[in-house]
Amino acid sequence: MGIVNVTPDSFSDGGQFLDSRQAVSHALKLVEQGADILDVGGESTRPGAASVPEMEELKRVLPVLEALVKRGLAVSVDTQNARVMREAIDTGAAMINDVTALRGIEAIETVTKSNAAICLMHMQGEPRTMQEVPVYQDVVHEVRGFLAERIAACEQAGIDRNRIVIDPGFGFGKTLEHNLALLKGLNRLVALGVPVLAGMSRKSMLGALTGKPVDQREYAGVAANLAAVQRGASILRVHDVAAMKDALKIWQAIEGEITGEP
Repeated sequence: MGIVNVTPDSFSDGGQFLDSRQAVSHALKLVEQGADILDVGGESTRPGAASVPEMEELKRVLPVLEALVKRGLAVSVDTQNARVMREAIDTGAAMINDVTALRGIEAIETVTKSNAAICLMHMQGEPRTMQEVPVYQDVVHEVRGFLAERIAACEQAGIDRNRIVIDPGFGFGKTLEHNLALLKGLNRLVALGVPVLAGMSRKSMLGALTGKPVDQREYAGVAANLAAVQRGASILRVHDVAAMKDALKIWQAIEGEITGEP
């Protein structure tokens, strides 16, 4: 999954692709590099981020989504707003990626009425305050329990299990120790029986371990994501698609899954 941030304030590439034409061009480049899914977002959810007015989010996301869908590409829209979800689905989004796991007003109803896939993410707190004092007794157990409950809520609402993806939410209300525990115990989330998405690309956990700034965390991200794949992750949400694609080709060849192009 290649990341396309149509925002002025995302932690890694804020402002680079705010213009819709630049965003589409970047997305097409990610597809050339090997992205299977494009994740388009119009509201930053970095620590401390402020919310974005609904109309502004729609203005940022819909032109990019429409252009990519017209090219037959699989697009996920990263949003927690039910109206944005609805209009994105109507425009052709294949997936909704919600950091609040469909707990917002009308969110679960909106996705239920569609055929779109949904990615349910765990987040302790909300973006403006989530990194202030994150506390868990057993982070893997608690994140697993939350995601199991959200899967059940979606199924009860009428969303088929085969439409659901889960995301432990690395960096969303977690310390470095919490993130590492989640990565190490990722197989316990995989055991819930739905695909697991790992999103660690360029995040502060990588900077804390390597001492590298945001724009120099590509190698660390590849290593972390390979560890996630080894533990059963099915989707990798990354900025550096080309590097990750090459690493996966080597890993898959060694593991005997595939050789050459899929």
